[in-house]
Amino acid sequence: MPETIGLGAPWTSLADSHVLVAQQWVNATYHGVPGYLSCPEDGLTGWPTVLSLTQALQYEHGISPTVQNFGPGTFNAVQTRNRLPAEETNTNLVRIYNAALWCKGYWTSTDQGVWTGDSEASFSQLYADAGLSYAGLSARRAMWPHIARAMLRMDQFRLVPQGDGVVRGIQQQLNSRYVAGVGIPAMSLVPCDGIYARDVQQGLMMAIQYEVGIPLGSINGNFGPGTQAGLRGVGSGQLTGDLRHLFRSACYVNSPTMLPGDPQVPLAYRPQDIDTDVETATHLAWLRAFQRFAQIPETGTNDYTTWAQLLVSSGDTSRPATGCDCVAEITPTRGAQLVAAGYRIVGRYLDEHLPPSDPYFLDKALKPGEPQTILDAGLRFFPIFQYNGTQLFNFTYAKGYDQGLIAHQKADEHRIPTGTCIYFAVDFDALDVDIDAGVKPYFQGVRDALTELGDRYLFGVYGSRNVCTRVSREVGARWSLVSGMSWGYSGNLGFPLPENWSFNQIREYEFAPGWGLDHDVWRDGADPGVSALVPVQ
Repeated sequence: MPETIGLGAPWTSLADSHVLVAQQWVNATYHGVPGYLSCPEDGLTGWPTVLSLTQALQYEHGISPTVQNFGPGTFNAVQTRNRLPAEETNTNLVRIYNAALWCKGYWTSTDQGVWTGDSEASFSQLYADAGLSYAGLSARRAMWPHIARAMLRMDQFRLVPQGDGVVRGIQQQLNSRYVAGVGIPAMSLVPCDGIYARDVQQGLMMAIQYEVGIPLGSINGNFGPGTQAGLRGVGSGQLTGDLRHLFRSACYVNSPTMLPGDPQVPLAYRPQDIDTDVETATHLAWLRAFQRFAQIPETGTNDYTTWAQLLVSSGDTSRPATGCDCVAEITPTRGAQLVAAGYRIVGRYLDEHLPPSDPYFLDKALKPGEPQTILDAGLRFFPIFQYNGTQLFNFTYAKGYDQGLIAHQKADEHRIPTGTCIYFAVDFDALDVDIDAGVKPYFQGVRDALTELGDRYLFGVYGSRNVCTRVSREVGARWSLVSGMSWGYSGNLGFPLPENWSFNQIREYEFAPGWGLDHDVWRDGADPGVSALVPVQ
């Protein structure tokens, strides 16, 4: 086990004496090397430490200046040297490898300049944890540059407390088949910690690209035209073997889905259904429930639309939708155009905080009389509130409280009826730490302001799947407007649709010259929007 050290310095958390030794050594040895950035000497593993060790590795391989990135040049240098740690004669490289193992949490040599039996045991365990074989020397050598890169990152290869063992098995399979076996050039080892996140999503996408026939050199992990064509072809046929495993793995990481009811009932995907070619009743039941919950055709098959919904938060962006939102005023002419195009509800902004003289002014606020114009066109509408919610510093309790008061005032001015949900926007890729630090306090302020004014209006949340889910569960947002078209957001990777999703914003396009529109799937039975205004007294 790592040792907790008690020195005179004020330790903020558990620290490891062996990590401290590595930090002190790497700083002392490489402080004058071109580009080198020193790491803290606190015994705490983190990105600064492994990046300093990366620079040390580069220097020992003749790379100058060094940079804090294990890129293709570093990978190729390790590959060209072609020496496993047990074969290494450069003592500094041995120190780097032992230090990296300590940083990974593996017990290795206490004399970091010597590769010992403990070093070799931990090294072989890392291979196994990554889903790789350590038995054959040639295979071990082939994977060594990948392992070296993994050692010098903060990726974890053992199940973490919040991880899922089934997800970890999926991760290990991706490494075993597609990095070690197939050898996809663009693919690195994915973490094997049981957490489905960005790197794992990209690895899964690369594996799917290979299985639908995309050439090795063209595989890039993007959900582009070639991938979409492959899923419409091979991917939509009878699935067996590896492609079937990938499809059902995608089902698992989108689990649970929700069964209708009041309250809704979660339905988990059975792990036993991943590794069988049998079309089990439980697999079909989950798949149909997922399609119904996501509001895509309930086919019970692996059609393109279902693949897309499993793989990217936007899903099939060509599918029809009856909702939209925009910054442009809805005039009678525009209202008629929206209705003719099949839209039934439009999202509009309650206010704008910028003056017309500001270069970023959008003129997005609802105009006097516009709500009635929208209704007269045969549309409903839903109100959105956003005062520059694109950076974390915009999210505090005080700002949420003030903006909740303003939103209530504007809604009242536009005669929006009691019980209407106002969507407050989180328009950036907020991580969990951001949600805790600012987003939740902001929505607590919104909630308290609306409550102080009599709870006439409900509050909803606009943001990534993770933002919507957490704000809804932990602060009480009634409905979620999901920024599905931001499919690259970390908050949209590895997170299922929120239970309370009402709109899924899947595509932005120019509806008419000079008029941009967001295409929103409006969920049946969810937020009804505004269909009538409070009568004039």
